[in-house]
Amino acid sequence: MNRYETWFCGTRLWRWVTRRQVLPWMLQGSELGDHVLELGAGPGAATEELGRLASRVTSLECDHAFAAKLGARINGSNAAAIQGDAAALPFADGTFSSAIAILMLHHLRSNELQDRAFAEAWRVLRPGGVFLAFEIQDGWLHRLGHIRSTFVPVAPATAFARLTAAGFSKVTVDIQRGGYRIRALRAREN
Repeated sequence: MNRYETWFCGTRLWRWVTRRQVLPWMLQGSELGDHVLELGAGPGAATEELGRLASRVTSLECDHAFAAKLGARINGSNAAAIQGDAAALPFADGTFSSAIAILMLHHLRSNELQDRAFAEAWRVLRPGGVFLAFEIQDGWLHRLGHIRSTFVPVAPATAFARLTAAGFSKVTVDIQRGGYRIRALRAREN
């Protein structure tokens, strides 16, 4: 992330928008279950709210400084922060009841890494688990905000095929002003 993103994602305004607008929209019609995997937690704008909604939260962040800071802030709560790679998750199969990614997927350096992250999310979800993501579309303003930062947007039109290829079912994409949400299920085993 560049300096602007690092600053903005740590502001009270972004925490408020995440808790009051982004998360409620993302979670409509979905149950998080007892153990949520938060992918790309950054400075933790969603972490504490997720902790109020689920019994346990594991927040994964690739940046060491963000992971350490977030871990110190949430120490003693029902959440834990670890440093790791979303394209190579350090968890056993079927560990989580849900996985959530807020503005993280476009920070993966290629479509291939994004597809690996989708496959990894499917792997670590329990049967019946839900994957939820909030992303922004490609555009000049978003590209401007990502100067000196990774910006590989996930085209909403490709989400169904890419998540289905990773093993997910019932994939939906809903577009609203400012972004779009993805919802995908790991089917229950018979």
